[in-house]
Amino acid sequence: MGNYFQPEIETASREQILAWQNERLVKQVQHVWDNVPYYRKKMEEKGLTPADIQGVDDLKKLPFLTKDDLREAYPYGLLGKPLSDCVRIQSTSGTTGKRVVAFYTQHDIDLWEDCCARAIVAAGGTKDDVCHVSYGYGLFTGGPGLNGGSHKVGCLTLPVSSGNTERQLQFMTDLGSTILCCTPSYAAYLAESIHERGLRDQIKLKAGIFGAEAWSEKMREDIQNSLGIKAYDIYGLTETSGPGVSFECEEQTGMHINEDHFIAEIIDPETGEVLPEGSKGELVFTAITKEAFPLLRYRTRDICVLTRKPCSCGRTHVKMSKPMGRSDDMLIIKGVNVFPSQIEQVLLEQGYPANYQIVVDRVNHSDTLEVMVEMTPENFSDSLAKVTSMEKKLVDALKAMLGIYAKVRLVAPKTIARSEGKAVRIIDKRKI
Repeated sequence: MGNYFQPEIETASREQILAWQNERLVKQVQHVWDNVPYYRKKMEEKGLTPADIQGVDDLKKLPFLTKDDLREAYPYGLLGKPLSDCVRIQSTSGTTGKRVVAFYTQHDIDLWEDCCARAIVAAGGTKDDVCHVSYGYGLFTGGPGLNGGSHKVGCLTLPVSSGNTERQLQFMTDLGSTILCCTPSYAAYLAESIHERGLRDQIKLKAGIFGAEAWSEKMREDIQNSLGIKAYDIYGLTETSGPGVSFECEEQTGMHINEDHFIAEIIDPETGEVLPEGSKGELVFTAITKEAFPLLRYRTRDICVLTRKPCSCGRTHVKMSKPMGRSDDMLIIKGVNVFPSQIEQVLLEQGYPANYQIVVDRVNHSDTLEVMVEMTPENFSDSLAKVTSMEKKLVDALKAMLGIYAKVRLVAPKTIARSEGKAVRIIDKRKI
């Protein structure tokens, strides 16, 4: 399967995985205690010392870390190594508050690229492939992570970054790209551009590795059909290195977590209680091999499910479902929890494209929800009666899914700005 299918690790027994995790967790807790005063203080407040953590069973004793902690400790408060040992930083987009800055030693980068290499191989990648990386580079982790993983597999790597679609398509056709790495919204945009230019027969793509955004199974199906590929999910956060924390295999029924590097928990987002396997809750990660930015029990705010059901690919590492929403940025409208993924599901089921925007506002002390949706060229109409009928059908479908009324505004094709990076789906005017 390639250089980075590592059967001694990826198909290890549960007992072996636990043995690695127990040993590495104990070592990591001591490392954090000795080098990260911010977290040591949190442990002391709970009356804990490293001696209290003897393995994974004791993980629940440790305090959580949240994005608020990262902002409070910015920039160096969670650093676990001297700056002289660090060789890189990466950062989140910083849409609110201070940016989250993560530090890396060379060892951290090597392990991160190993994880991304595993993801590429799980998608069928080998040294004979041409890996077209259209994630953003720079501070964003997408480009650097998949770039390094591609090198380790031995692929010919095209570090195209995002944007400049004409150049993307030129390299894709001229150099015979076979694996596309980007956000799902940009993959949909590239597919649209390929069909508009009549290039479908010149495209040699066989697989896509898409992440950094929530995307539905219907959107996956649309991308696969339009590009003639198999589309694989990948997951990660800057706080835990970047993409490659988990990835899909050929089965496409969840993402295998690299358990030799990360311990995953599912908790009740309200109480913090650890939930049993198979429960839906908030995903928490502990990084057990990171040196420079060794986060323990980091609350991702992503809602998902973990399962150890045997996988046909032979990998034994636990799987996480595609995130089903978030515990912190879900929309609460008139007291109802609304996830954008629910709205996307309805739109795609009704035959609309994945380019849309959700606008939330507050009028006369009452929340309002509007969904702006592009019509496809096929269903476009300037007949007011027809558009009104189409809007009413969508309103009814959304109400059945969400339980509340959402105003729908259908707009002409290509009216909503296309995203060349991470799509902006929500405009919440209540926060402005």
